[in-house]
Amino acid sequence: MPVETELYELLGVVHTATEDDIKKAYKKKAREHHPDKNPDDPSAHARFQEVAAAYEILSKADTREAYDRYGMEGMSRGGGGGAPGFGGMDGMDPADIFAELFGASMGFGFDYGQSRGPRRRKGQDSHIPYEVTLEDLYNGKTVKMNMEKEVVCGICKGTGAKGNAKPKPCVKCEGKGWTNVTTALGPSRLGTHRAMCSECEGVGEKLRDKDRCKKCKGQQTVKEKTRQEIYIERGMADRQRVVLAGAGDEEPGIPPGDVIFTLKTRPHDSFERSGNDLLTTVHITLSEALLGFSRILITHLDGRGVHVTSPAGKIIKPGDSIILRGEGMPVHKTPDHKGNLYVMLEIDMPDESWLKTVDTKALAGLLPPKKPEMDPKPAVVDEVPFEESDIVDVRETPFKAGSSFFDHASGFQFGGGEDDADWEDEDEDEEDDGMEPECRTQ
Repeated sequence: MPVETELYELLGVVHTATEDDIKKAYKKKAREHHPDKNPDDPSAHARFQEVAAAYEILSKADTREAYDRYGMEGMSRGGGGGAPGFGGMDGMDPADIFAELFGASMGFGFDYGQSRGPRRRKGQDSHIPYEVTLEDLYNGKTVKMNMEKEVVCGICKGTGAKGNAKPKPCVKCEGKGWTNVTTALGPSRLGTHRAMCSECEGVGEKLRDKDRCKKCKGQQTVKEKTRQEIYIERGMADRQRVVLAGAGDEEPGIPPGDVIFTLKTRPHDSFERSGNDLLTTVHITLSEALLGFSRILITHLDGRGVHVTSPAGKIIKPGDSIILRGEGMPVHKTPDHKGNLYVMLEIDMPDESWLKTVDTKALAGLLPPKKPEMDPKPAVVDEVPFEESDIVDVRETPFKAGSSFFDHASGFQFGGGEDDADWEDEDEDEEDDGMEPECRTQ
């Protein structure tokens, strides 16, 4: 049992954790507490420093053994054969540890000041959720909208300065873009890390108020109203993205980012979608269930009436469903091909007022005979009063179009049948929706 477990607790692992467990825990904590992920949290740098220091010690067998044996106090005095101190991390920088595990492609940086150069290849993307109806996705739709974006100031050309004025080195950070911050890591333990200078925002230099551009106030960019147009293609899916390349905010020296619209489908009153298939519920009368029907069952998403004739002699039973092939959603990029439309048939029984208008004896002669009494009878029979209830057997309840079909248990599975083996749930991979962005060059 180690004399101290604080570093294990920082990573959220037990003291018996394996090397892989420690590495996975560090990756999770590093992402969570990374300063670039928490720009508005001044304590994020310190937490990230602590996590990086804990990983540096626990990831190596010799330093981990020394920590387990002597704790941090013993290590700070050189215990365990000169193990590295907690604050120094054997000369390793938290950014180096992070880059070693995640790679430079993560886009996180700790360097500040003029020497750092642009860390991004283009401006930041703007993500906008956009609500659409099922009709929009079925028929396609062109949307025009007014937007506001940042553009490089036309007066100072993005310098933020007035005339030929030049920025001066920041007094607070002495032009480095960062300052050293000391944080208490525990009793008698201090850690030092770099933090972006709050005065110059990490640039290392700053314009005097009188030298700032009058139009942009030294901000280098100004707001400008633009009119954008997006096209929602037929068959697009929920959560699919429409990308306007280069339509995002501008920044000096780098190409502008993109505007990315993420489609969010509004629940429909009559239809439910699964991939390229649709589901709906249609009510029929008892007469239609017994004698058949030939009528317009539904009004489709494009306004068409869909006429269906049931086969002669076919009796519709509660819970039955039919498939209308080629009446589902258009397949994206090949809208001439469509999925299927599944129709759940719900039988509406006549009420008591109708029964009073017919000859019940004649009706009984037409209907199938009642079930005979149980034979043999049980030894004990209790007479129980008949009382109506609001409880309905879930298996015989049709699914409303606005509810989630897959939340219900039923013998009928949407899209099932002989092709069950080929059916794929589009929601299996939550991390990636599998949809490629649709880019339109501006």
